[in-house]
Amino acid sequence: MFDIREKPNMVERAFLIGAYFDRREKPEAAALLDELRELVGTLGIEVIGAELVYAREHTARHLIGSGKSAELMKQAKDLNADCIVWDNELSPAQQRAWESEGDICVIDRHEVILDIFNMRAKTREARLQVELARLEYSIPRLTRMWAHLDRQGGGAGGGQGGAGAARGEGETQLEVDRRLASKRLDKLRADLEEVKKQRDTMRKERSRVPVPHAAIVGYTNAGKSSLLNKLTAADAYVENKLFATLDTTTRRMELPDGQPLLITDTVGFIRNLPHDLVQSFRATLEEANQADFLIHVIDASSPQALEFHQTTTQVLGELGAGDKKALLVLNKIDLVDDTRLLELKREFPGAVMISVKSGQGMDDLLHRLHDFMIDRVVRLTLSLPLDRMDLVALAHQEGKVLSEDYETGRAEIQCVIPKRLESRFIKFAV
Repeated sequence: MFDIREKPNMVERAFLIGAYFDRREKPEAAALLDELRELVGTLGIEVIGAELVYAREHTARHLIGSGKSAELMKQAKDLNADCIVWDNELSPAQQRAWESEGDICVIDRHEVILDIFNMRAKTREARLQVELARLEYSIPRLTRMWAHLDRQGGGAGGGQGGAGAARGEGETQLEVDRRLASKRLDKLRADLEEVKKQRDTMRKERSRVPVPHAAIVGYTNAGKSSLLNKLTAADAYVENKLFATLDTTTRRMELPDGQPLLITDTVGFIRNLPHDLVQSFRATLEEANQADFLIHVIDASSPQALEFHQTTTQVLGELGAGDKKALLVLNKIDLVDDTRLLELKREFPGAVMISVKSGQGMDDLLHRLHDFMIDRVVRLTLSLPLDRMDLVALAHQEGKVLSEDYETGRAEIQCVIPKRLESRFIKFAV
């Protein structure tokens, strides 16, 4: 009742508008409008027109000037659009003004992302997080949903005061909805807190056997889930669409030296990601905070690769993971020519160049992951008496045994073990 309208089911043709207020920001505004086109397309909505608008100042009623607003409303109607989608975030009042004057559905980038998240949410945690964000977004916009319930006053006072004063539109229904929404918000926050406790319990279970942990982060559609699948032979959902992954997936892999590594895939970031979504998905994104290091994946084929890197770094900073050690990985280099490749190497010195699709650079990535954790393992050659087979079993369980020989009447083994266990083996080292 008090949720935002289900736009994907009622909108077929969209007209996009992006406004910028500083002429130096035009290239970025144009790139963001192109990204909005892709976001709207993800909802299955046809984009029939787009307009990039320069305005000298923000206006309270329409965001831009009233003359330009009227022109854009007419342009959208002439194209038979049934929705105007703003790249800028509109206030509830501005959204109402556009809808009432243009007699057309109007949404903004924030609401488009919420609708995509709503479509993508699969697990209970993701659904709770999306519902919380949608509800927080919709509460200030309740008024426009009950404009038809006009309760004008009359009688004593002539509508000027007292018992006969004019009442607001749908006042009673608004009060009921706000109360219901408030109760639902409290319930969602309590449920999410319970999910957070369950996730913390899972982390504690993992920490009992301290296996190194890396979180894959990056801009949406950079190839994070594909990388997880490639490294761990997992079956994480992969699709060439924005926000294909909302839920975290953790899988275990083994490096060439035998050292185990846990890898977690996380939700992708995007420029102008609504702040309440960052807050709602904090429980999911906490995996980045808890990880020993990050694998920051960047789409090398995108002209905005540097901006995508900056956006991800900024959001990680908001989450408190900005100082976390990170391995930069440039994916999709099979789609990049040699000139662009040289530019990327200058922009991202030290980054690993890979293509998950073709397998190019994957061996280099595995070696770099090993280098990131070199201080956590030690390679030993051991000569153990046969009554210490418990140590042989421990080496198999916690590390990797490279060779074994029992012909001398002793257990002669070469192994890679966690550094924390070195003291238990060192007196048998050769």
